[in-house]
Amino acid sequence: MLRFAANLSMLYPELDFLDRFDAAAKDGFEGVEYLFPYAFPAAEIAARLKANGLKQVLFNAPPGHWDGGERGLACLPGRENEFRDGIAKALDYAVALDCPRVHVMAGLLPAGLPRETAKSTYVDNLRWAAAEAAKAGRDLLIEPINTRDIPGFFLNRQDEAHAIVEAVGAPNLKVQFDLYHCQIVEGDVAMKIRKYLPTGRVGHIQIAGVPERHEPDIGELNHPYLFKVIDEVAAQCGWDGWVGGEYRPARGAVPNGTSDGLGWLRAAKALSA
Repeated sequence: MLRFAANLSMLYPELDFLDRFDAAAKDGFEGVEYLFPYAFPAAEIAARLKANGLKQVLFNAPPGHWDGGERGLACLPGRENEFRDGIAKALDYAVALDCPRVHVMAGLLPAGLPRETAKSTYVDNLRWAAAEAAKAGRDLLIEPINTRDIPGFFLNRQDEAHAIVEAVGAPNLKVQFDLYHCQIVEGDVAMKIRKYLPTGRVGHIQIAGVPERHEPDIGELNHPYLFKVIDEVAAQCGWDGWVGGEYRPARGAVPNGTSDGLGWLRAAKALSA
């Protein structure tokens, strides 16, 4: 049975962040994810999770100077110390929130830097970070992201991500498989689910409608069909991960704008019941 998490960085935008936990629980989500927890004490977030019976399933490690346009540090030579400090901070939060996985953003490929140099830095950083995460009993995730949403992002394709995971060789390093990004960059989403889910290298799935990144039942992807594929393959291979709704509600930041658009969630739960 599929388990769904609400991405609280995008959903319920009309509410203050800490009030979104209650809203997600009331709407039937069992877990939550978001970009970053670091603006709030971990104890305060943990209290919201406990009060609402929610699982924290994912968040991102510090990405560098986010407001300045940085989207991760892992592939950037010369930023290794900052990267390591960020991983340590992320793992502290992961333990406090009982969160089993942390997403590590690759970063933007700097102009003029050979891709192979960035790749070498990326692999070395991930190998170190995965070892630290293993000590804390956590998984690290890497995510291919389309270059329309984030121009210049280093990691864009599923095959590239799985090759990096194999190159690092750490069992707790996995791929964050975002169907939205996959459809934009390469398509053939259902077959990629069938190919990669059984490998054991997919740690998390995310969804959104394509191309506007609204609810999954808006746009060109047939999510009811894809949910059936995930459910079928997961039953065969024992995958028990989460599916995160990482999208912008079509109605925006209006009262009940997110809640009124959750027909897709109710249908998906009925499908996999």
